[in-house]
Amino acid sequence: MSGRQFGLDWLRIGAFALLILYHIGMFFVPWGWHVKASTPVEWAVWPMMAVNPWRLMLLFVISGVVSRTLLAKFSTSGGFAWSRSMRLAVPLLAGMVLFVAPQPWFELRDRGVYDAGFVHFWINDYFEFGGSRGSPLPTWNHLWFVAYLWVYSLGLAALAALPATLRTRLQHGFDAMISGWRLVVLPIGWLAMARLVLHPAFGETHALIDDPYAHAVYGFAFFFGVALARSSTAWGAILAHWRALLGLAGLACTAMFAGHCWGVEAQAWETIRLLSRAVLAWSAILGLLGLAQTRLHYDGPVRRYLTEAIFPYYIAHQTIIIAAGFWINQAGAQPELAFGVILLTTLFGCALTYEIARRVNWLRPLLGLKPMGGAQEHAGWIMRVRRSQT
Repeated sequence: MSGRQFGLDWLRIGAFALLILYHIGMFFVPWGWHVKASTPVEWAVWPMMAVNPWRLMLLFVISGVVSRTLLAKFSTSGGFAWSRSMRLAVPLLAGMVLFVAPQPWFELRDRGVYDAGFVHFWINDYFEFGGSRGSPLPTWNHLWFVAYLWVYSLGLAALAALPATLRTRLQHGFDAMISGWRLVVLPIGWLAMARLVLHPAFGETHALIDDPYAHAVYGFAFFFGVALARSSTAWGAILAHWRALLGLAGLACTAMFAGHCWGVEAQAWETIRLLSRAVLAWSAILGLLGLAQTRLHYDGPVRRYLTEAIFPYYIAHQTIIIAAGFWINQAGAQPELAFGVILLTTLFGCALTYEIARRVNWLRPLLGLKPMGGAQEHAGWIMRVRRSQT
């Protein structure tokens, strides 16, 4: 892979857009979430189930590929670790302190267990470092993705500090291990094992420390992407068979739906559902990677705008969804109207957040944006980081 990977940019944009739609859907489906619609929309469960197994894994795979590419721009692993910390840890901390703080306030208000205003909540109760009202405070909520990505990036920096000969052996070992049918079968086996063994025992907490199932899935996806970035063997197989892989994903989704319908009556159907979930997740990811590289490898002003905007959109979107959902519950709006209002409010709020942040220099790092001043100034900043590490 050489040059700018426009296909992966489009795929990353699409994955984040899907994530935003998914979180809007969480307001309507009967699953637990921060703020819920007064009347659940039962049919919305089906499209949510179809994307749930692979939507986040895909983002971690893409992040791994991009991180490997970024790593090559630094002369030391310390420079890479510092750069990723500025782009991930800073917005994570700012997000927890500022952008995420309204979410638990709306949640507690919606549950009827808190009456004070937001300013009082933020000053007196948000930083309690406990869960006296049934919700852990403070929290990173949806920004857990950023926390995990930052930790995995530091792990990649540690790997980059290994001797070059050892890193070469690791890459060759990856190429040999996933050649041929193993590219599809071995990861599916790993994901199925994690779902059948780790998930029942530990669940998925998003708390970083006590989350072995999530690390088995998302950590695997990230470091697979790291190795994939330099694997002609894997890319060759993906580009040759992406259509078949997407077809396999469709079949697996059908089987998963069948298992969901009848799994409550027979353990065998529940097992089929879990195995189908693993097949769907991995075949969809590989198929979409191939689709992006073969059909979406083109540039344009929309790609350039959204490539930068999508991370601030991600940081801001869930707070806007929860706020809009809370006020819609107060107004008693019907689900059809509620969806349109939440969608438009979220898009407008995210766009406004990005347009303000991109123009205010001190806000840019808080939302994961590069320092203001264009590519030349950013290149100089990278050089200063490199010199500080040598």
